[in-house]
Amino acid sequence: MHLYHYYDKTIGPFRNLSELPVAEAKAVLEEIRRQKPLAQSAKRDEKYVEHRRNCESILRAAFAKKGGIIQRQAPHYLVVEHSPWLSTWFENCAFVKIPIEQFDTSTVSFTYGDSMPTFSPTIQDGREYRHTLYTYEEILPVIEKYGLPQDWNGDGGYGPERYIEAHVWSDETIGAYL
Repeated sequence: MHLYHYYDKTIGPFRNLSELPVAEAKAVLEEIRRQKPLAQSAKRDEKYVEHRRNCESILRAAFAKKGGIIQRQAPHYLVVEHSPWLSTWFENCAFVKIPIEQFDTSTVSFTYGDSMPTFSPTIQDGREYRHTLYTYEEILPVIEKYGLPQDWNGDGGYGPERYIEAHVWSDETIGAYL
Protein backbone atom coordinates (compact mmCIF):
# COMPACT_ATOMS: atom_id res chain seq x y z
CA MET A 1 0.00 0.00 0.00
CA HIS A 2 1.14 3.51 -0.83
CA LEU A 3 -0.18 6.80 0.52
CA TYR A 4 -0.36 9.72 -1.91
CA HIS A 5 -0.45 13.43 -1.15
CA TYR A 6 -1.47 15.75 -3.99
CA TYR A 7 -0.47 19.40 -4.00
CA ASP A 8 0.19 22.47 -6.12
CA LYS A 9 3.87 22.61 -7.15
CA THR A 10 3.92 26.38 -6.66
CA ILE A 11 2.89 26.02 -3.01
CA GLY A 12 4.55 22.76 -1.97
CA PRO A 13 3.39 19.62 -0.16
CA PHE A 14 1.75 19.22 3.22
CA ARG A 15 0.40 22.75 3.59
CA ASN A 16 -2.65 22.59 5.85
CA LEU A 17 -5.14 25.42 6.37
CA SER A 18 -5.93 23.98 9.80
CA GLU A 19 -2.47 24.97 11.02
CA LEU A 20 -3.39 28.64 10.54
CA PRO A 21 -5.63 30.85 12.67
CA VAL A 22 -9.21 30.89 11.27
CA ALA A 23 -8.98 34.42 9.82
CA GLU A 24 -5.66 33.64 8.12
CA ALA A 25 -6.98 30.33 6.72
CA LYS A 26 -9.99 32.15 5.26
CA ALA A 27 -7.70 34.78 3.74
CA VAL A 28 -5.61 32.05 2.09
CA LEU A 29 -8.77 30.49 0.62
CA GLU A 30 -9.86 33.88 -0.68
CA GLU A 31 -6.45 34.38 -2.30
CA ILE A 32 -6.75 30.95 -3.95
CA ARG A 33 -10.20 31.92 -5.26
CA ARG A 34 -8.74 35.06 -6.83
CA GLN A 35 -5.47 33.66 -8.17
CA LYS A 36 -6.48 30.10 -9.09
CA PRO A 37 -10.23 30.10 -9.74
CA LEU A 38 -10.08 26.74 -11.54
CA ALA A 39 -8.48 24.93 -8.60
CA GLN A 40 -10.76 22.59 -6.66
CA SER A 41 -9.98 24.38 -3.39
CA ALA A 42 -11.29 27.64 -4.92
CA LYS A 43 -14.75 26.05 -4.95
CA ARG A 44 -14.94 25.46 -1.20
CA ASP A 45 -17.81 27.19 0.57
CA GLU A 46 -17.53 30.10 3.00
CA LYS A 47 -17.85 27.81 6.04
CA TYR A 48 -15.20 25.34 4.86
CA VAL A 49 -12.64 26.24 7.54
CA GLU A 50 -15.17 25.79 10.34
CA HIS A 51 -16.48 22.54 8.86
CA ARG A 52 -12.94 21.20 8.38
CA ARG A 53 -11.98 21.99 11.98
CA ASN A 54 -15.14 20.36 13.28
CA CYS A 55 -14.40 17.25 11.20
CA GLU A 56 -10.82 17.16 12.49
CA SER A 57 -12.14 17.32 16.04
CA ILE A 58 -14.32 14.27 15.31
CA LEU A 59 -11.38 12.42 13.71
CA ARG A 60 -9.04 13.25 16.60
CA ALA A 61 -11.53 12.11 19.25
CA ALA A 62 -12.37 8.88 17.39
CA PHE A 63 -8.68 8.05 16.85
CA ALA A 64 -7.82 8.77 20.49
CA LYS A 65 -10.68 6.47 21.54
CA LYS A 66 -9.11 3.68 19.44
CA GLY A 67 -5.74 4.25 21.10
CA GLY A 68 -4.16 6.06 18.15
CA ILE A 69 -1.07 8.16 18.75
CA ILE A 70 -1.79 11.83 18.10
CA GLN A 71 1.18 14.17 17.91
CA ARG A 72 -0.46 16.95 15.86
CA GLN A 73 -3.60 19.03 16.34
CA ALA A 74 -4.57 18.56 12.67
CA PRO A 75 -3.48 15.60 10.54
CA HIS A 76 -1.57 15.55 7.31
CA TYR A 77 -3.95 14.36 4.58
CA LEU A 78 -3.09 11.61 2.11
CA VAL A 79 -5.04 8.96 0.21
CA VAL A 80 -4.61 5.24 -0.30
CA GLU A 81 -3.15 4.61 -3.77
CA HIS A 82 -3.38 6.91 -6.79
CA SER A 83 -6.54 8.96 -7.24
CA PRO A 84 -7.02 10.17 -10.83
CA TRP A 85 -9.66 12.64 -9.60
CA LEU A 86 -7.39 14.24 -6.99
CA SER A 87 -4.65 14.57 -9.58
CA THR A 88 -6.91 17.12 -11.35
CA TRP A 89 -7.41 19.35 -8.29
CA PHE A 90 -4.47 21.66 -8.89
CA GLU A 91 -3.35 23.72 -11.88
CA ASN A 92 0.26 22.62 -11.27
CA CYS A 93 -0.37 19.25 -9.70
CA ALA A 94 2.33 17.11 -8.18
CA PHE A 95 2.24 14.29 -5.67
CA VAL A 96 4.26 12.56 -3.01
CA LYS A 97 4.00 8.76 -2.88
CA ILE A 98 5.02 7.09 0.40
CA PRO A 99 4.97 3.35 1.19
CA ILE A 100 2.85 2.61 4.27
CA GLU A 101 5.85 0.79 5.74
CA GLN A 102 7.55 4.15 6.28
CA PHE A 103 4.88 5.16 8.80
CA ASP A 104 4.27 4.14 12.36
CA THR A 105 0.73 2.96 11.58
CA SER A 106 -0.38 3.75 15.13
CA THR A 107 -0.20 7.42 14.00
CA VAL A 108 -2.39 6.92 10.90
CA SER A 109 -6.19 6.78 10.73
CA PHE A 110 -8.44 6.25 7.71
CA THR A 111 -11.91 7.01 6.42
CA TYR A 112 -13.47 5.14 3.53
CA GLY A 113 -14.00 8.24 1.43
CA ASP A 114 -13.19 11.82 2.27
CA SER A 115 -13.63 12.54 5.96
CA MET A 116 -15.97 15.52 5.42
CA PRO A 117 -18.79 13.59 3.71
CA THR A 118 -17.99 10.48 5.77
CA PHE A 119 -18.92 12.38 8.94
CA SER A 120 -21.49 14.72 7.40
CA PRO A 121 -24.86 14.63 9.17
CA THR A 122 -26.54 15.21 5.80
CA ILE A 123 -25.37 11.92 4.26
CA GLN A 124 -27.52 9.14 5.68
CA ASP A 125 -27.29 6.33 3.14
CA GLY A 126 -26.73 3.55 5.67
CA ARG A 127 -23.37 2.44 4.27
CA GLU A 128 -21.38 0.70 7.00
CA TYR A 129 -18.36 2.97 6.61
CA ARG A 130 -20.28 6.22 7.21
CA HIS A 131 -19.42 7.96 10.48
CA THR A 132 -16.55 5.51 10.99
CA LEU A 133 -12.85 6.07 11.46
CA TYR A 134 -10.51 3.12 10.99
CA THR A 135 -7.05 2.15 12.17
CA TYR A 136 -4.65 0.62 9.65
CA GLU A 137 -5.58 -2.91 10.73
CA GLU A 138 -9.30 -2.08 10.50
CA ILE A 139 -9.21 -0.49 7.02
CA LEU A 140 -7.61 -3.54 5.39
CA PRO A 141 -10.74 -5.77 5.52
CA VAL A 142 -12.88 -2.81 4.39
CA ILE A 143 -10.64 -2.44 1.33
CA GLU A 144 -10.82 -6.19 0.79
CA LYS A 145 -14.64 -6.04 0.92
CA TYR A 146 -15.29 -2.88 -1.14
CA GLY A 147 -12.09 -2.26 -3.09
CA LEU A 148 -10.72 1.20 -3.74
CA PRO A 149 -13.40 3.83 -4.41
CA GLN A 150 -11.35 5.29 -7.27
CA ASP A 151 -11.77 1.94 -9.06
CA TRP A 152 -15.58 1.76 -8.81
CA ASN A 153 -16.59 5.39 -8.32
CA GLY A 154 -14.04 7.54 -10.12
CA ASP A 155 -16.67 9.99 -11.36
CA GLY A 156 -18.59 10.17 -8.06
CA GLY A 157 -21.71 8.71 -9.65
CA TYR A 158 -22.27 6.20 -6.82
CA GLY A 159 -21.75 8.52 -3.85
CA PRO A 160 -19.20 10.91 -2.38
CA GLU A 161 -16.44 8.35 -1.80
CA ARG A 162 -13.78 8.59 -4.50
CA TYR A 163 -10.73 7.56 -2.45
CA ILE A 164 -9.76 6.34 1.01
CA GLU A 165 -8.43 9.22 3.07
CA ALA A 166 -5.45 8.71 5.39
CA HIS A 167 -4.82 11.05 8.32
CA VAL A 168 -1.24 11.14 9.53
CA TRP A 169 -1.06 12.44 13.09
CA SER A 170 2.73 12.76 13.21
CA ASP A 171 5.43 14.78 11.44
CA GLU A 172 8.01 11.99 11.69
CA THR A 173 7.76 10.49 8.19
CA ILE A 174 6.27 13.56 6.53
CA GLY A 175 9.31 15.69 7.42
CA ALA A 176 11.45 13.78 4.92
CA TYR A 177 9.11 14.86 2.09
CA LEU A 178 8.91 18.59 2.77
